[in-house]
Amino acid sequence: QVQLVESGGGLVQAGGSLRLSCAASGSIFSINFMGWSRQAPGKQREFVAAMTRSGSTNYADSVKGRFTISRDNAKNTVYLQMNSLKPEDTAVYYCRLSLPRSDYWGQGTQVTVSS
Repeated sequence: QVQLVESGGGLVQAGGSLRLSCAASGSIFSINFMGWSRQAPGKQREFVAAMTRSGSTNYADSVKGRFTISRDNAKNTVYLQMNSLKPEDTAVYYCRLSLPRSDYWGQGTQVTVSS
Protein backbone atom coordinates (compact mmCIF):
# COMPACT_ATOMS: atom_id res chain seq x y z
CA GLN A 1 0.00 0.00 0.00
CA VAL A 2 1.32 3.41 -0.98
CA GLN A 3 0.40 6.60 0.85
CA LEU A 4 1.05 10.21 -0.08
CA VAL A 5 0.82 12.87 2.60
CA GLU A 6 0.81 16.48 1.48
CA SER A 7 1.37 19.57 3.56
CA GLY A 8 2.22 23.24 3.22
CA GLY A 9 -0.86 24.78 1.66
CA GLY A 10 -2.50 27.89 3.00
CA LEU A 11 -3.52 31.46 2.39
CA VAL A 12 -0.97 33.94 1.08
CA GLN A 13 -1.04 37.38 -0.48
CA ALA A 14 -0.13 37.89 -4.10
CA GLY A 15 3.63 38.02 -4.48
CA GLY A 16 4.17 35.74 -1.52
CA SER A 17 5.62 32.26 -1.28
CA LEU A 18 4.62 28.82 -0.09
CA ARG A 19 6.35 25.46 -0.04
CA LEU A 20 4.39 22.27 -0.50
CA SER A 21 5.66 18.89 0.63
CA CYS A 22 4.59 15.40 -0.34
CA ALA A 23 5.92 12.39 1.53
CA ALA A 24 5.46 8.95 0.01
CA SER A 25 5.48 5.79 2.08
CA GLY A 26 4.76 2.13 1.54
CA SER A 27 5.87 -0.36 -1.09
CA ILE A 28 7.94 1.92 -3.30
CA PHE A 29 10.69 0.14 -5.17
CA SER A 30 11.09 2.28 -8.25
CA ILE A 31 9.77 5.71 -9.08
CA ASN A 32 9.13 6.95 -12.61
CA PHE A 33 8.47 10.46 -11.43
CA MET A 34 6.89 12.53 -8.70
CA GLY A 35 5.10 15.73 -9.36
CA TRP A 36 2.29 18.16 -8.76
CA SER A 37 -0.97 19.02 -10.47
CA ARG A 38 -3.64 21.48 -9.47
CA GLN A 39 -7.34 22.00 -9.89
CA ALA A 40 -9.04 25.35 -9.60
CA PRO A 41 -12.79 25.64 -8.98
CA GLY A 42 -14.75 24.86 -12.12
CA LYS A 43 -11.64 23.83 -14.05
CA GLN A 44 -9.97 20.59 -15.00
CA ARG A 45 -6.94 19.32 -13.16
CA GLU A 46 -3.76 20.57 -14.82
CA PHE A 47 -0.12 19.64 -14.72
CA VAL A 48 2.18 21.90 -12.71
CA ALA A 49 5.59 20.28 -12.35
CA ALA A 50 7.33 16.92 -12.21
CA MET A 51 10.73 15.43 -11.53
CA THR A 52 11.87 12.10 -12.96
CA ARG A 53 13.96 9.45 -11.24
CA SER A 54 17.03 10.82 -12.97
CA GLY A 55 16.32 14.34 -11.74
CA SER A 56 14.97 15.86 -14.93
CA THR A 57 12.30 18.46 -14.34
CA ASN A 58 9.35 19.73 -16.31
CA TYR A 59 7.11 22.71 -15.62
CA ALA A 60 3.90 24.12 -16.95
CA ASP A 61 4.51 27.35 -18.84
CA SER A 62 2.32 29.22 -16.37
CA VAL A 63 4.69 28.50 -13.46
CA LYS A 64 8.11 28.50 -15.12
CA GLY A 65 10.50 30.81 -13.35
CA ARG A 66 8.29 31.01 -10.27
CA PHE A 67 7.94 27.42 -9.04
CA THR A 68 10.72 24.96 -8.31
CA ILE A 69 10.33 21.24 -7.75
CA SER A 70 12.87 19.34 -5.70
CA ARG A 71 13.10 16.08 -3.82
CA ASP A 72 14.73 14.22 -0.97
CA ASN A 73 15.31 10.69 -2.22
CA ALA A 74 16.12 9.33 1.21
CA LYS A 75 12.72 10.47 2.45
CA ASN A 76 10.76 9.78 -0.75
CA THR A 77 9.59 13.35 -0.47
CA VAL A 78 9.00 15.91 -3.18
CA TYR A 79 8.69 19.64 -2.63
CA LEU A 80 7.20 22.49 -4.61
CA GLN A 81 8.59 25.90 -3.82
CA MET A 82 6.14 28.50 -5.09
CA ASN A 83 7.31 32.09 -5.34
CA SER A 84 5.71 35.23 -6.76
CA LEU A 85 2.31 33.68 -6.29
CA LYS A 86 -0.62 35.07 -8.24
CA PRO A 87 -4.36 34.89 -7.58
CA GLU A 88 -4.65 32.56 -10.58
CA ASP A 89 -2.47 30.05 -8.73
CA THR A 90 -5.35 29.48 -6.34
CA ALA A 91 -6.27 25.80 -6.51
CA VAL A 92 -6.13 22.49 -4.75
CA TYR A 93 -2.66 21.08 -5.35
CA TYR A 94 -2.28 17.33 -5.71
CA CYS A 95 0.88 15.31 -5.41
CA ARG A 96 1.36 12.50 -7.89
CA LEU A 97 3.60 9.46 -7.65
CA SER A 98 4.16 7.45 -10.80
CA LEU A 99 5.44 3.89 -10.35
CA PRO A 100 6.10 1.36 -13.14
CA ARG A 101 2.65 -0.20 -12.83
CA SER A 102 0.45 2.40 -11.16
CA ASP A 103 -0.10 6.02 -10.26
CA TYR A 104 -0.99 7.42 -6.87
CA TRP A 105 -2.44 10.77 -5.89
CA GLY A 106 -2.45 12.64 -2.64
CA GLN A 107 -5.54 14.00 -0.97
CA GLY A 108 -4.78 17.55 -2.07
CA THR A 109 -3.83 20.71 -0.24
CA GLN A 110 -5.53 24.06 -0.73
CA VAL A 111 -3.51 27.05 -1.88
CA THR A 112 -5.30 30.38 -1.86
CA VAL A 113 -3.65 33.55 -3.15
CA SER A 114 -5.40 36.80 -2.32
CA SER A 115 -5.04 39.91 -4.46
